[in-house]
Amino acid sequence: MADLSLLFPIIILIITSTTIIFTPPTLASQQLDHLSSNRAPRFLSKHSYSIKTQQEEQQRYKYESKYFYQQLDHFSFLNLPKFPQRYLINTEHWAGPERRGPIFLYCGNEGDIEWFAVNTGFVWEIAPLFGAMVLFPEHRYYGESVPFGSREEAYKNASTLSYLTAEQALADFAVLITDLKRNLSAQACPVVLFGGSYGGMLAAWMRLKYPHVAIGALASSAPILQFEDIVPPETFYNLVSNDFKRESTSCFNTIKGLTKTFHLCRELKSTEDLADWLDSAYSYLAMVDYPYPSAFMMPLPGYPIREVCKRIDGCPNGTAILERIFEGISVYYNYTGELHCFELDDDPHGLDGWNWQACTEMVMPMSSSHDQSMYPIYDFNYSSFQEGCWEEFGVIPRPRWITTEFGGQDIKTALETFGSNIIFSNGLLDPWSGGSVLQNISETIVALVTEEGSPVNPKVIFRCYNNL
Repeated sequence: MADLSLLFPIIILIITSTTIIFTPPTLASQQLDHLSSNRAPRFLSKHSYSIKTQQEEQQRYKYESKYFYQQLDHFSFLNLPKFPQRYLINTEHWAGPERRGPIFLYCGNEGDIEWFAVNTGFVWEIAPLFGAMVLFPEHRYYGESVPFGSREEAYKNASTLSYLTAEQALADFAVLITDLKRNLSAQACPVVLFGGSYGGMLAAWMRLKYPHVAIGALASSAPILQFEDIVPPETFYNLVSNDFKRESTSCFNTIKGLTKTFHLCRELKSTEDLADWLDSAYSYLAMVDYPYPSAFMMPLPGYPIREVCKRIDGCPNGTAILERIFEGISVYYNYTGELHCFELDDDPHGLDGWNWQACTEMVMPMSSSHDQSMYPIYDFNYSSFQEGCWEEFGVIPRPRWITTEFGGQDIKTALETFGSNIIFSNGLLDPWSGGSVLQNISETIVALVTEEGSPVNPKVIFRCYNNL
């Protein structure tokens, strides 16, 4: 096993020797469910591929499911009911406390933790190299980690949802790992954090807020700058649009000229529902435009945007725009050809909590520009956004809270002064890369940027490791 004092630099070296986005960038539903409501896309798609269909991946990665009873509110001393936080653990390759075997902790996103565990191959592949324990704690209010005894009760109103925050989630992770290390007499074992998209944001923030708990973090596709006016609000949708334009200008123009209608399982109640459905597909295609087949969001071929544009452009002359769009969108929603109709509101991973988070602290301004975007033109309107959040949850958003709590403005100075041992990994085809850290800040705050994200090559890892 490698010298533990070199653990984090070795991980940097391993990653630098590969092209990587270690987990497909999550992100998914609308921060508010409609473009007109000015909410950004979710990190996880409510239309994503069900975990039940991923048996092959589950068989590849072995873990135990356990539960830890967490405080509902870590920041008060009220006698509130605790809730069971699920976590997945694998100690097969762990070197143990005697050899100070490291602990690789993936910061759970806004969804079922098993979904992330079976789609985070990089962590599993490098764990044996370091004699590491692998730990996947689930984010509160998602999956099985639900307070108040049931999902219905937990999501009942603003009062019961008030404990769903990034700060509480980070405290969950810190308390869990501290307790686990104590019980295993593993206090000296270093912890390295991993995460993608929202999980990547949590990994970076946890390293900054709890430097005594974790020695470093790999934050993949982590848009920690997608707040206030730090990046232009049109950045996300411009990047999505550019992904399509680079494959085919005619494909881009066809989508841009779209108006309405499709093969749906139920009667269409509003055009906004359909707009969201199409918006989701195009956004997530940009996030998972890998050069190899994948099934994280949906079963997709390699270079899925290329396949979408191939189908749109390949329609016979005279084919209506709607028919072309339908051919293209079917690559995302029905590449296997198994579906006979489409559900607009399918939510296999229980992601509705993200709307609450977007309406409280995760306020990411989004807009769509006239020239560069293939989406309908709109500007971010905070008043409209606030009104929508009040109508849905009875809360007023705090758009500056995240940057107050975790930083963001003048991020270079903040990270140079207070940060260390964080890797920001991004593929430039991923639309969330526009809100991430894309330049090295210091010798230990490193940005790894690739033109196209691709999986880690285990052979390269082994070769790199063995040469140390």
